[in-house]
Amino acid sequence: MSSYFAHSAIDPVDLEVFRNRCAAIAEEMGAALGRSALSANIKERRDFSCAVFDAQGRMVAQAAHIPVHLGAMPRSVEAALAQFTLAPGDVVILNDPYLGGTHLPDLTTVAPVYAGATLIGYTATRAHHADVGGMTPGSMPMSREVYQEGLIIPPTLLARGGIPDETVIALICRNSRTPDERRGDLAAQMACHRVGAQRLAELAERHGPAWVARHMEALLAYGERHMRTVIAAIPDGTYTFEDALDNDGVDADPLTICVRIDIHGECAVVDFEGTSSQCRGPLNAPRAVTESAVLYCFRCLGSPDMPSSAGAFAPLDIRVPAGSILAPHPPAAVAGGNVETAQRVVDVVFGALAQALPDRIPAASAGTMNNWTFGGMASNSVPFAYYETLGGGMGARPRLPGLSGVQVHMTNTLNTPVEALERQFPLIVRRYGLRRGSGGVGRVRGGDGLVREVEFRAPVTVSLLTERRVYAPYGLYGGAPGLRGRNILLRDGEERILPGKITIDLRPGDILRIETPGGGGFGAQEQG
Repeated sequence: MSSYFAHSAIDPVDLEVFRNRCAAIAEEMGAALGRSALSANIKERRDFSCAVFDAQGRMVAQAAHIPVHLGAMPRSVEAALAQFTLAPGDVVILNDPYLGGTHLPDLTTVAPVYAGATLIGYTATRAHHADVGGMTPGSMPMSREVYQEGLIIPPTLLARGGIPDETVIALICRNSRTPDERRGDLAAQMACHRVGAQRLAELAERHGPAWVARHMEALLAYGERHMRTVIAAIPDGTYTFEDALDNDGVDADPLTICVRIDIHGECAVVDFEGTSSQCRGPLNAPRAVTESAVLYCFRCLGSPDMPSSAGAFAPLDIRVPAGSILAPHPPAAVAGGNVETAQRVVDVVFGALAQALPDRIPAASAGTMNNWTFGGMASNSVPFAYYETLGGGMGARPRLPGLSGVQVHMTNTLNTPVEALERQFPLIVRRYGLRRGSGGVGRVRGGDGLVREVEFRAPVTVSLLTERRVYAPYGLYGGAPGLRGRNILLRDGEERILPGKITIDLRPGDILRIETPGGGGFGAQEQG
């Protein structure tokens, strides 16, 4: 830090305190959102993210929430501010994947923060709502265009001057199978903006708006300087790698992701030329998601105290072919791009960086969020819908084994307690534990995946959007790959292997078993 501040008028201690204050504001916003939300997906799994932006809409701090949300969120803030000049108490909502969104269930809200008459910044939240309409319960269908995935919301005022727009709220709720949940979760998102505004305004009241602006600018510059230091530590050269998604759920062909990383001094060019063209199924990833995955990989190389600001993007030249699965043209389906394709982007970027930094990069982790959604009508004629991701095995590290049964890379949600699932939905969790032996062997072993077995007590429609069922998570430097995942239906005592991507109607008594992939091993196993 000292070399940067030798030419800066900002005291480094002041800036470090300010950085942590801003991060704490985002964390407190998240705590308020999690406590006050209605759905299990937000309250229990914590599938949401919060961040703080400066008066120009540049991210200056974020909470330790969901990586894929946070890296893509600045694009949504940019889209919101291009549409509106926001007054105190205004809140904009949007989810359009082609305007910085990730996929339709992720609803982003943006609100300004004023100190008196002076705009000092913005707060933003992104929360995954369990159902926003579309073809199937949970809004994660085997779609062929984005219109089939749910309600598309362009930048729209959700509140004006602190007064919620009931017409907009009613429209969103009417398009969901679970309208009461949507209303409760939207109220929670709006409430957490009030928490963020209060805390940021307190900073301005204590130090003045100009002081806040200077320190936000310094955080951006420091984030850029830190990333340049990270890149400078990578040996100059060109590093390539490719891997594949199993398929898109519509066509059986694999989808290849190629990357070429050129490191020169303090700058990196990350080029995805050669990646498969956009597909017919829902595995297309909006460009903002691709950018988020790349930033995540380079951010992992930095120190834990590296500022999570927009400045970190500056040294990264990310080149994505238009019309590919990493930057599709609308109206391509994108429900799984955020959750599955983003994971494979991480796998290929880390695969390339492993050539430059063999003592730092782990083998491939599970490489999938193992998405499953279900919904139907309860016995009391009340509709229900649920979405969940399941953890898997972490790839082995150069000197340490991979962790077992954890969320990896672009996701960071909590485990949903069995008690919460069984209390809220007509099902019984028959089995939930580690998938022993699924981690790849090697000098260092990959982590094991999970087994989740659920028996349904009511008719349901289930959608599975999973990966690494065909192509296993790779090992590095002689380490073996992790075991591939499996999806299994048990009906009337018989087992049926299900595809990695499917929508299927299940009846009472049917049992769904999801076996998640293990992580790859690292290094050749010692003989002996």
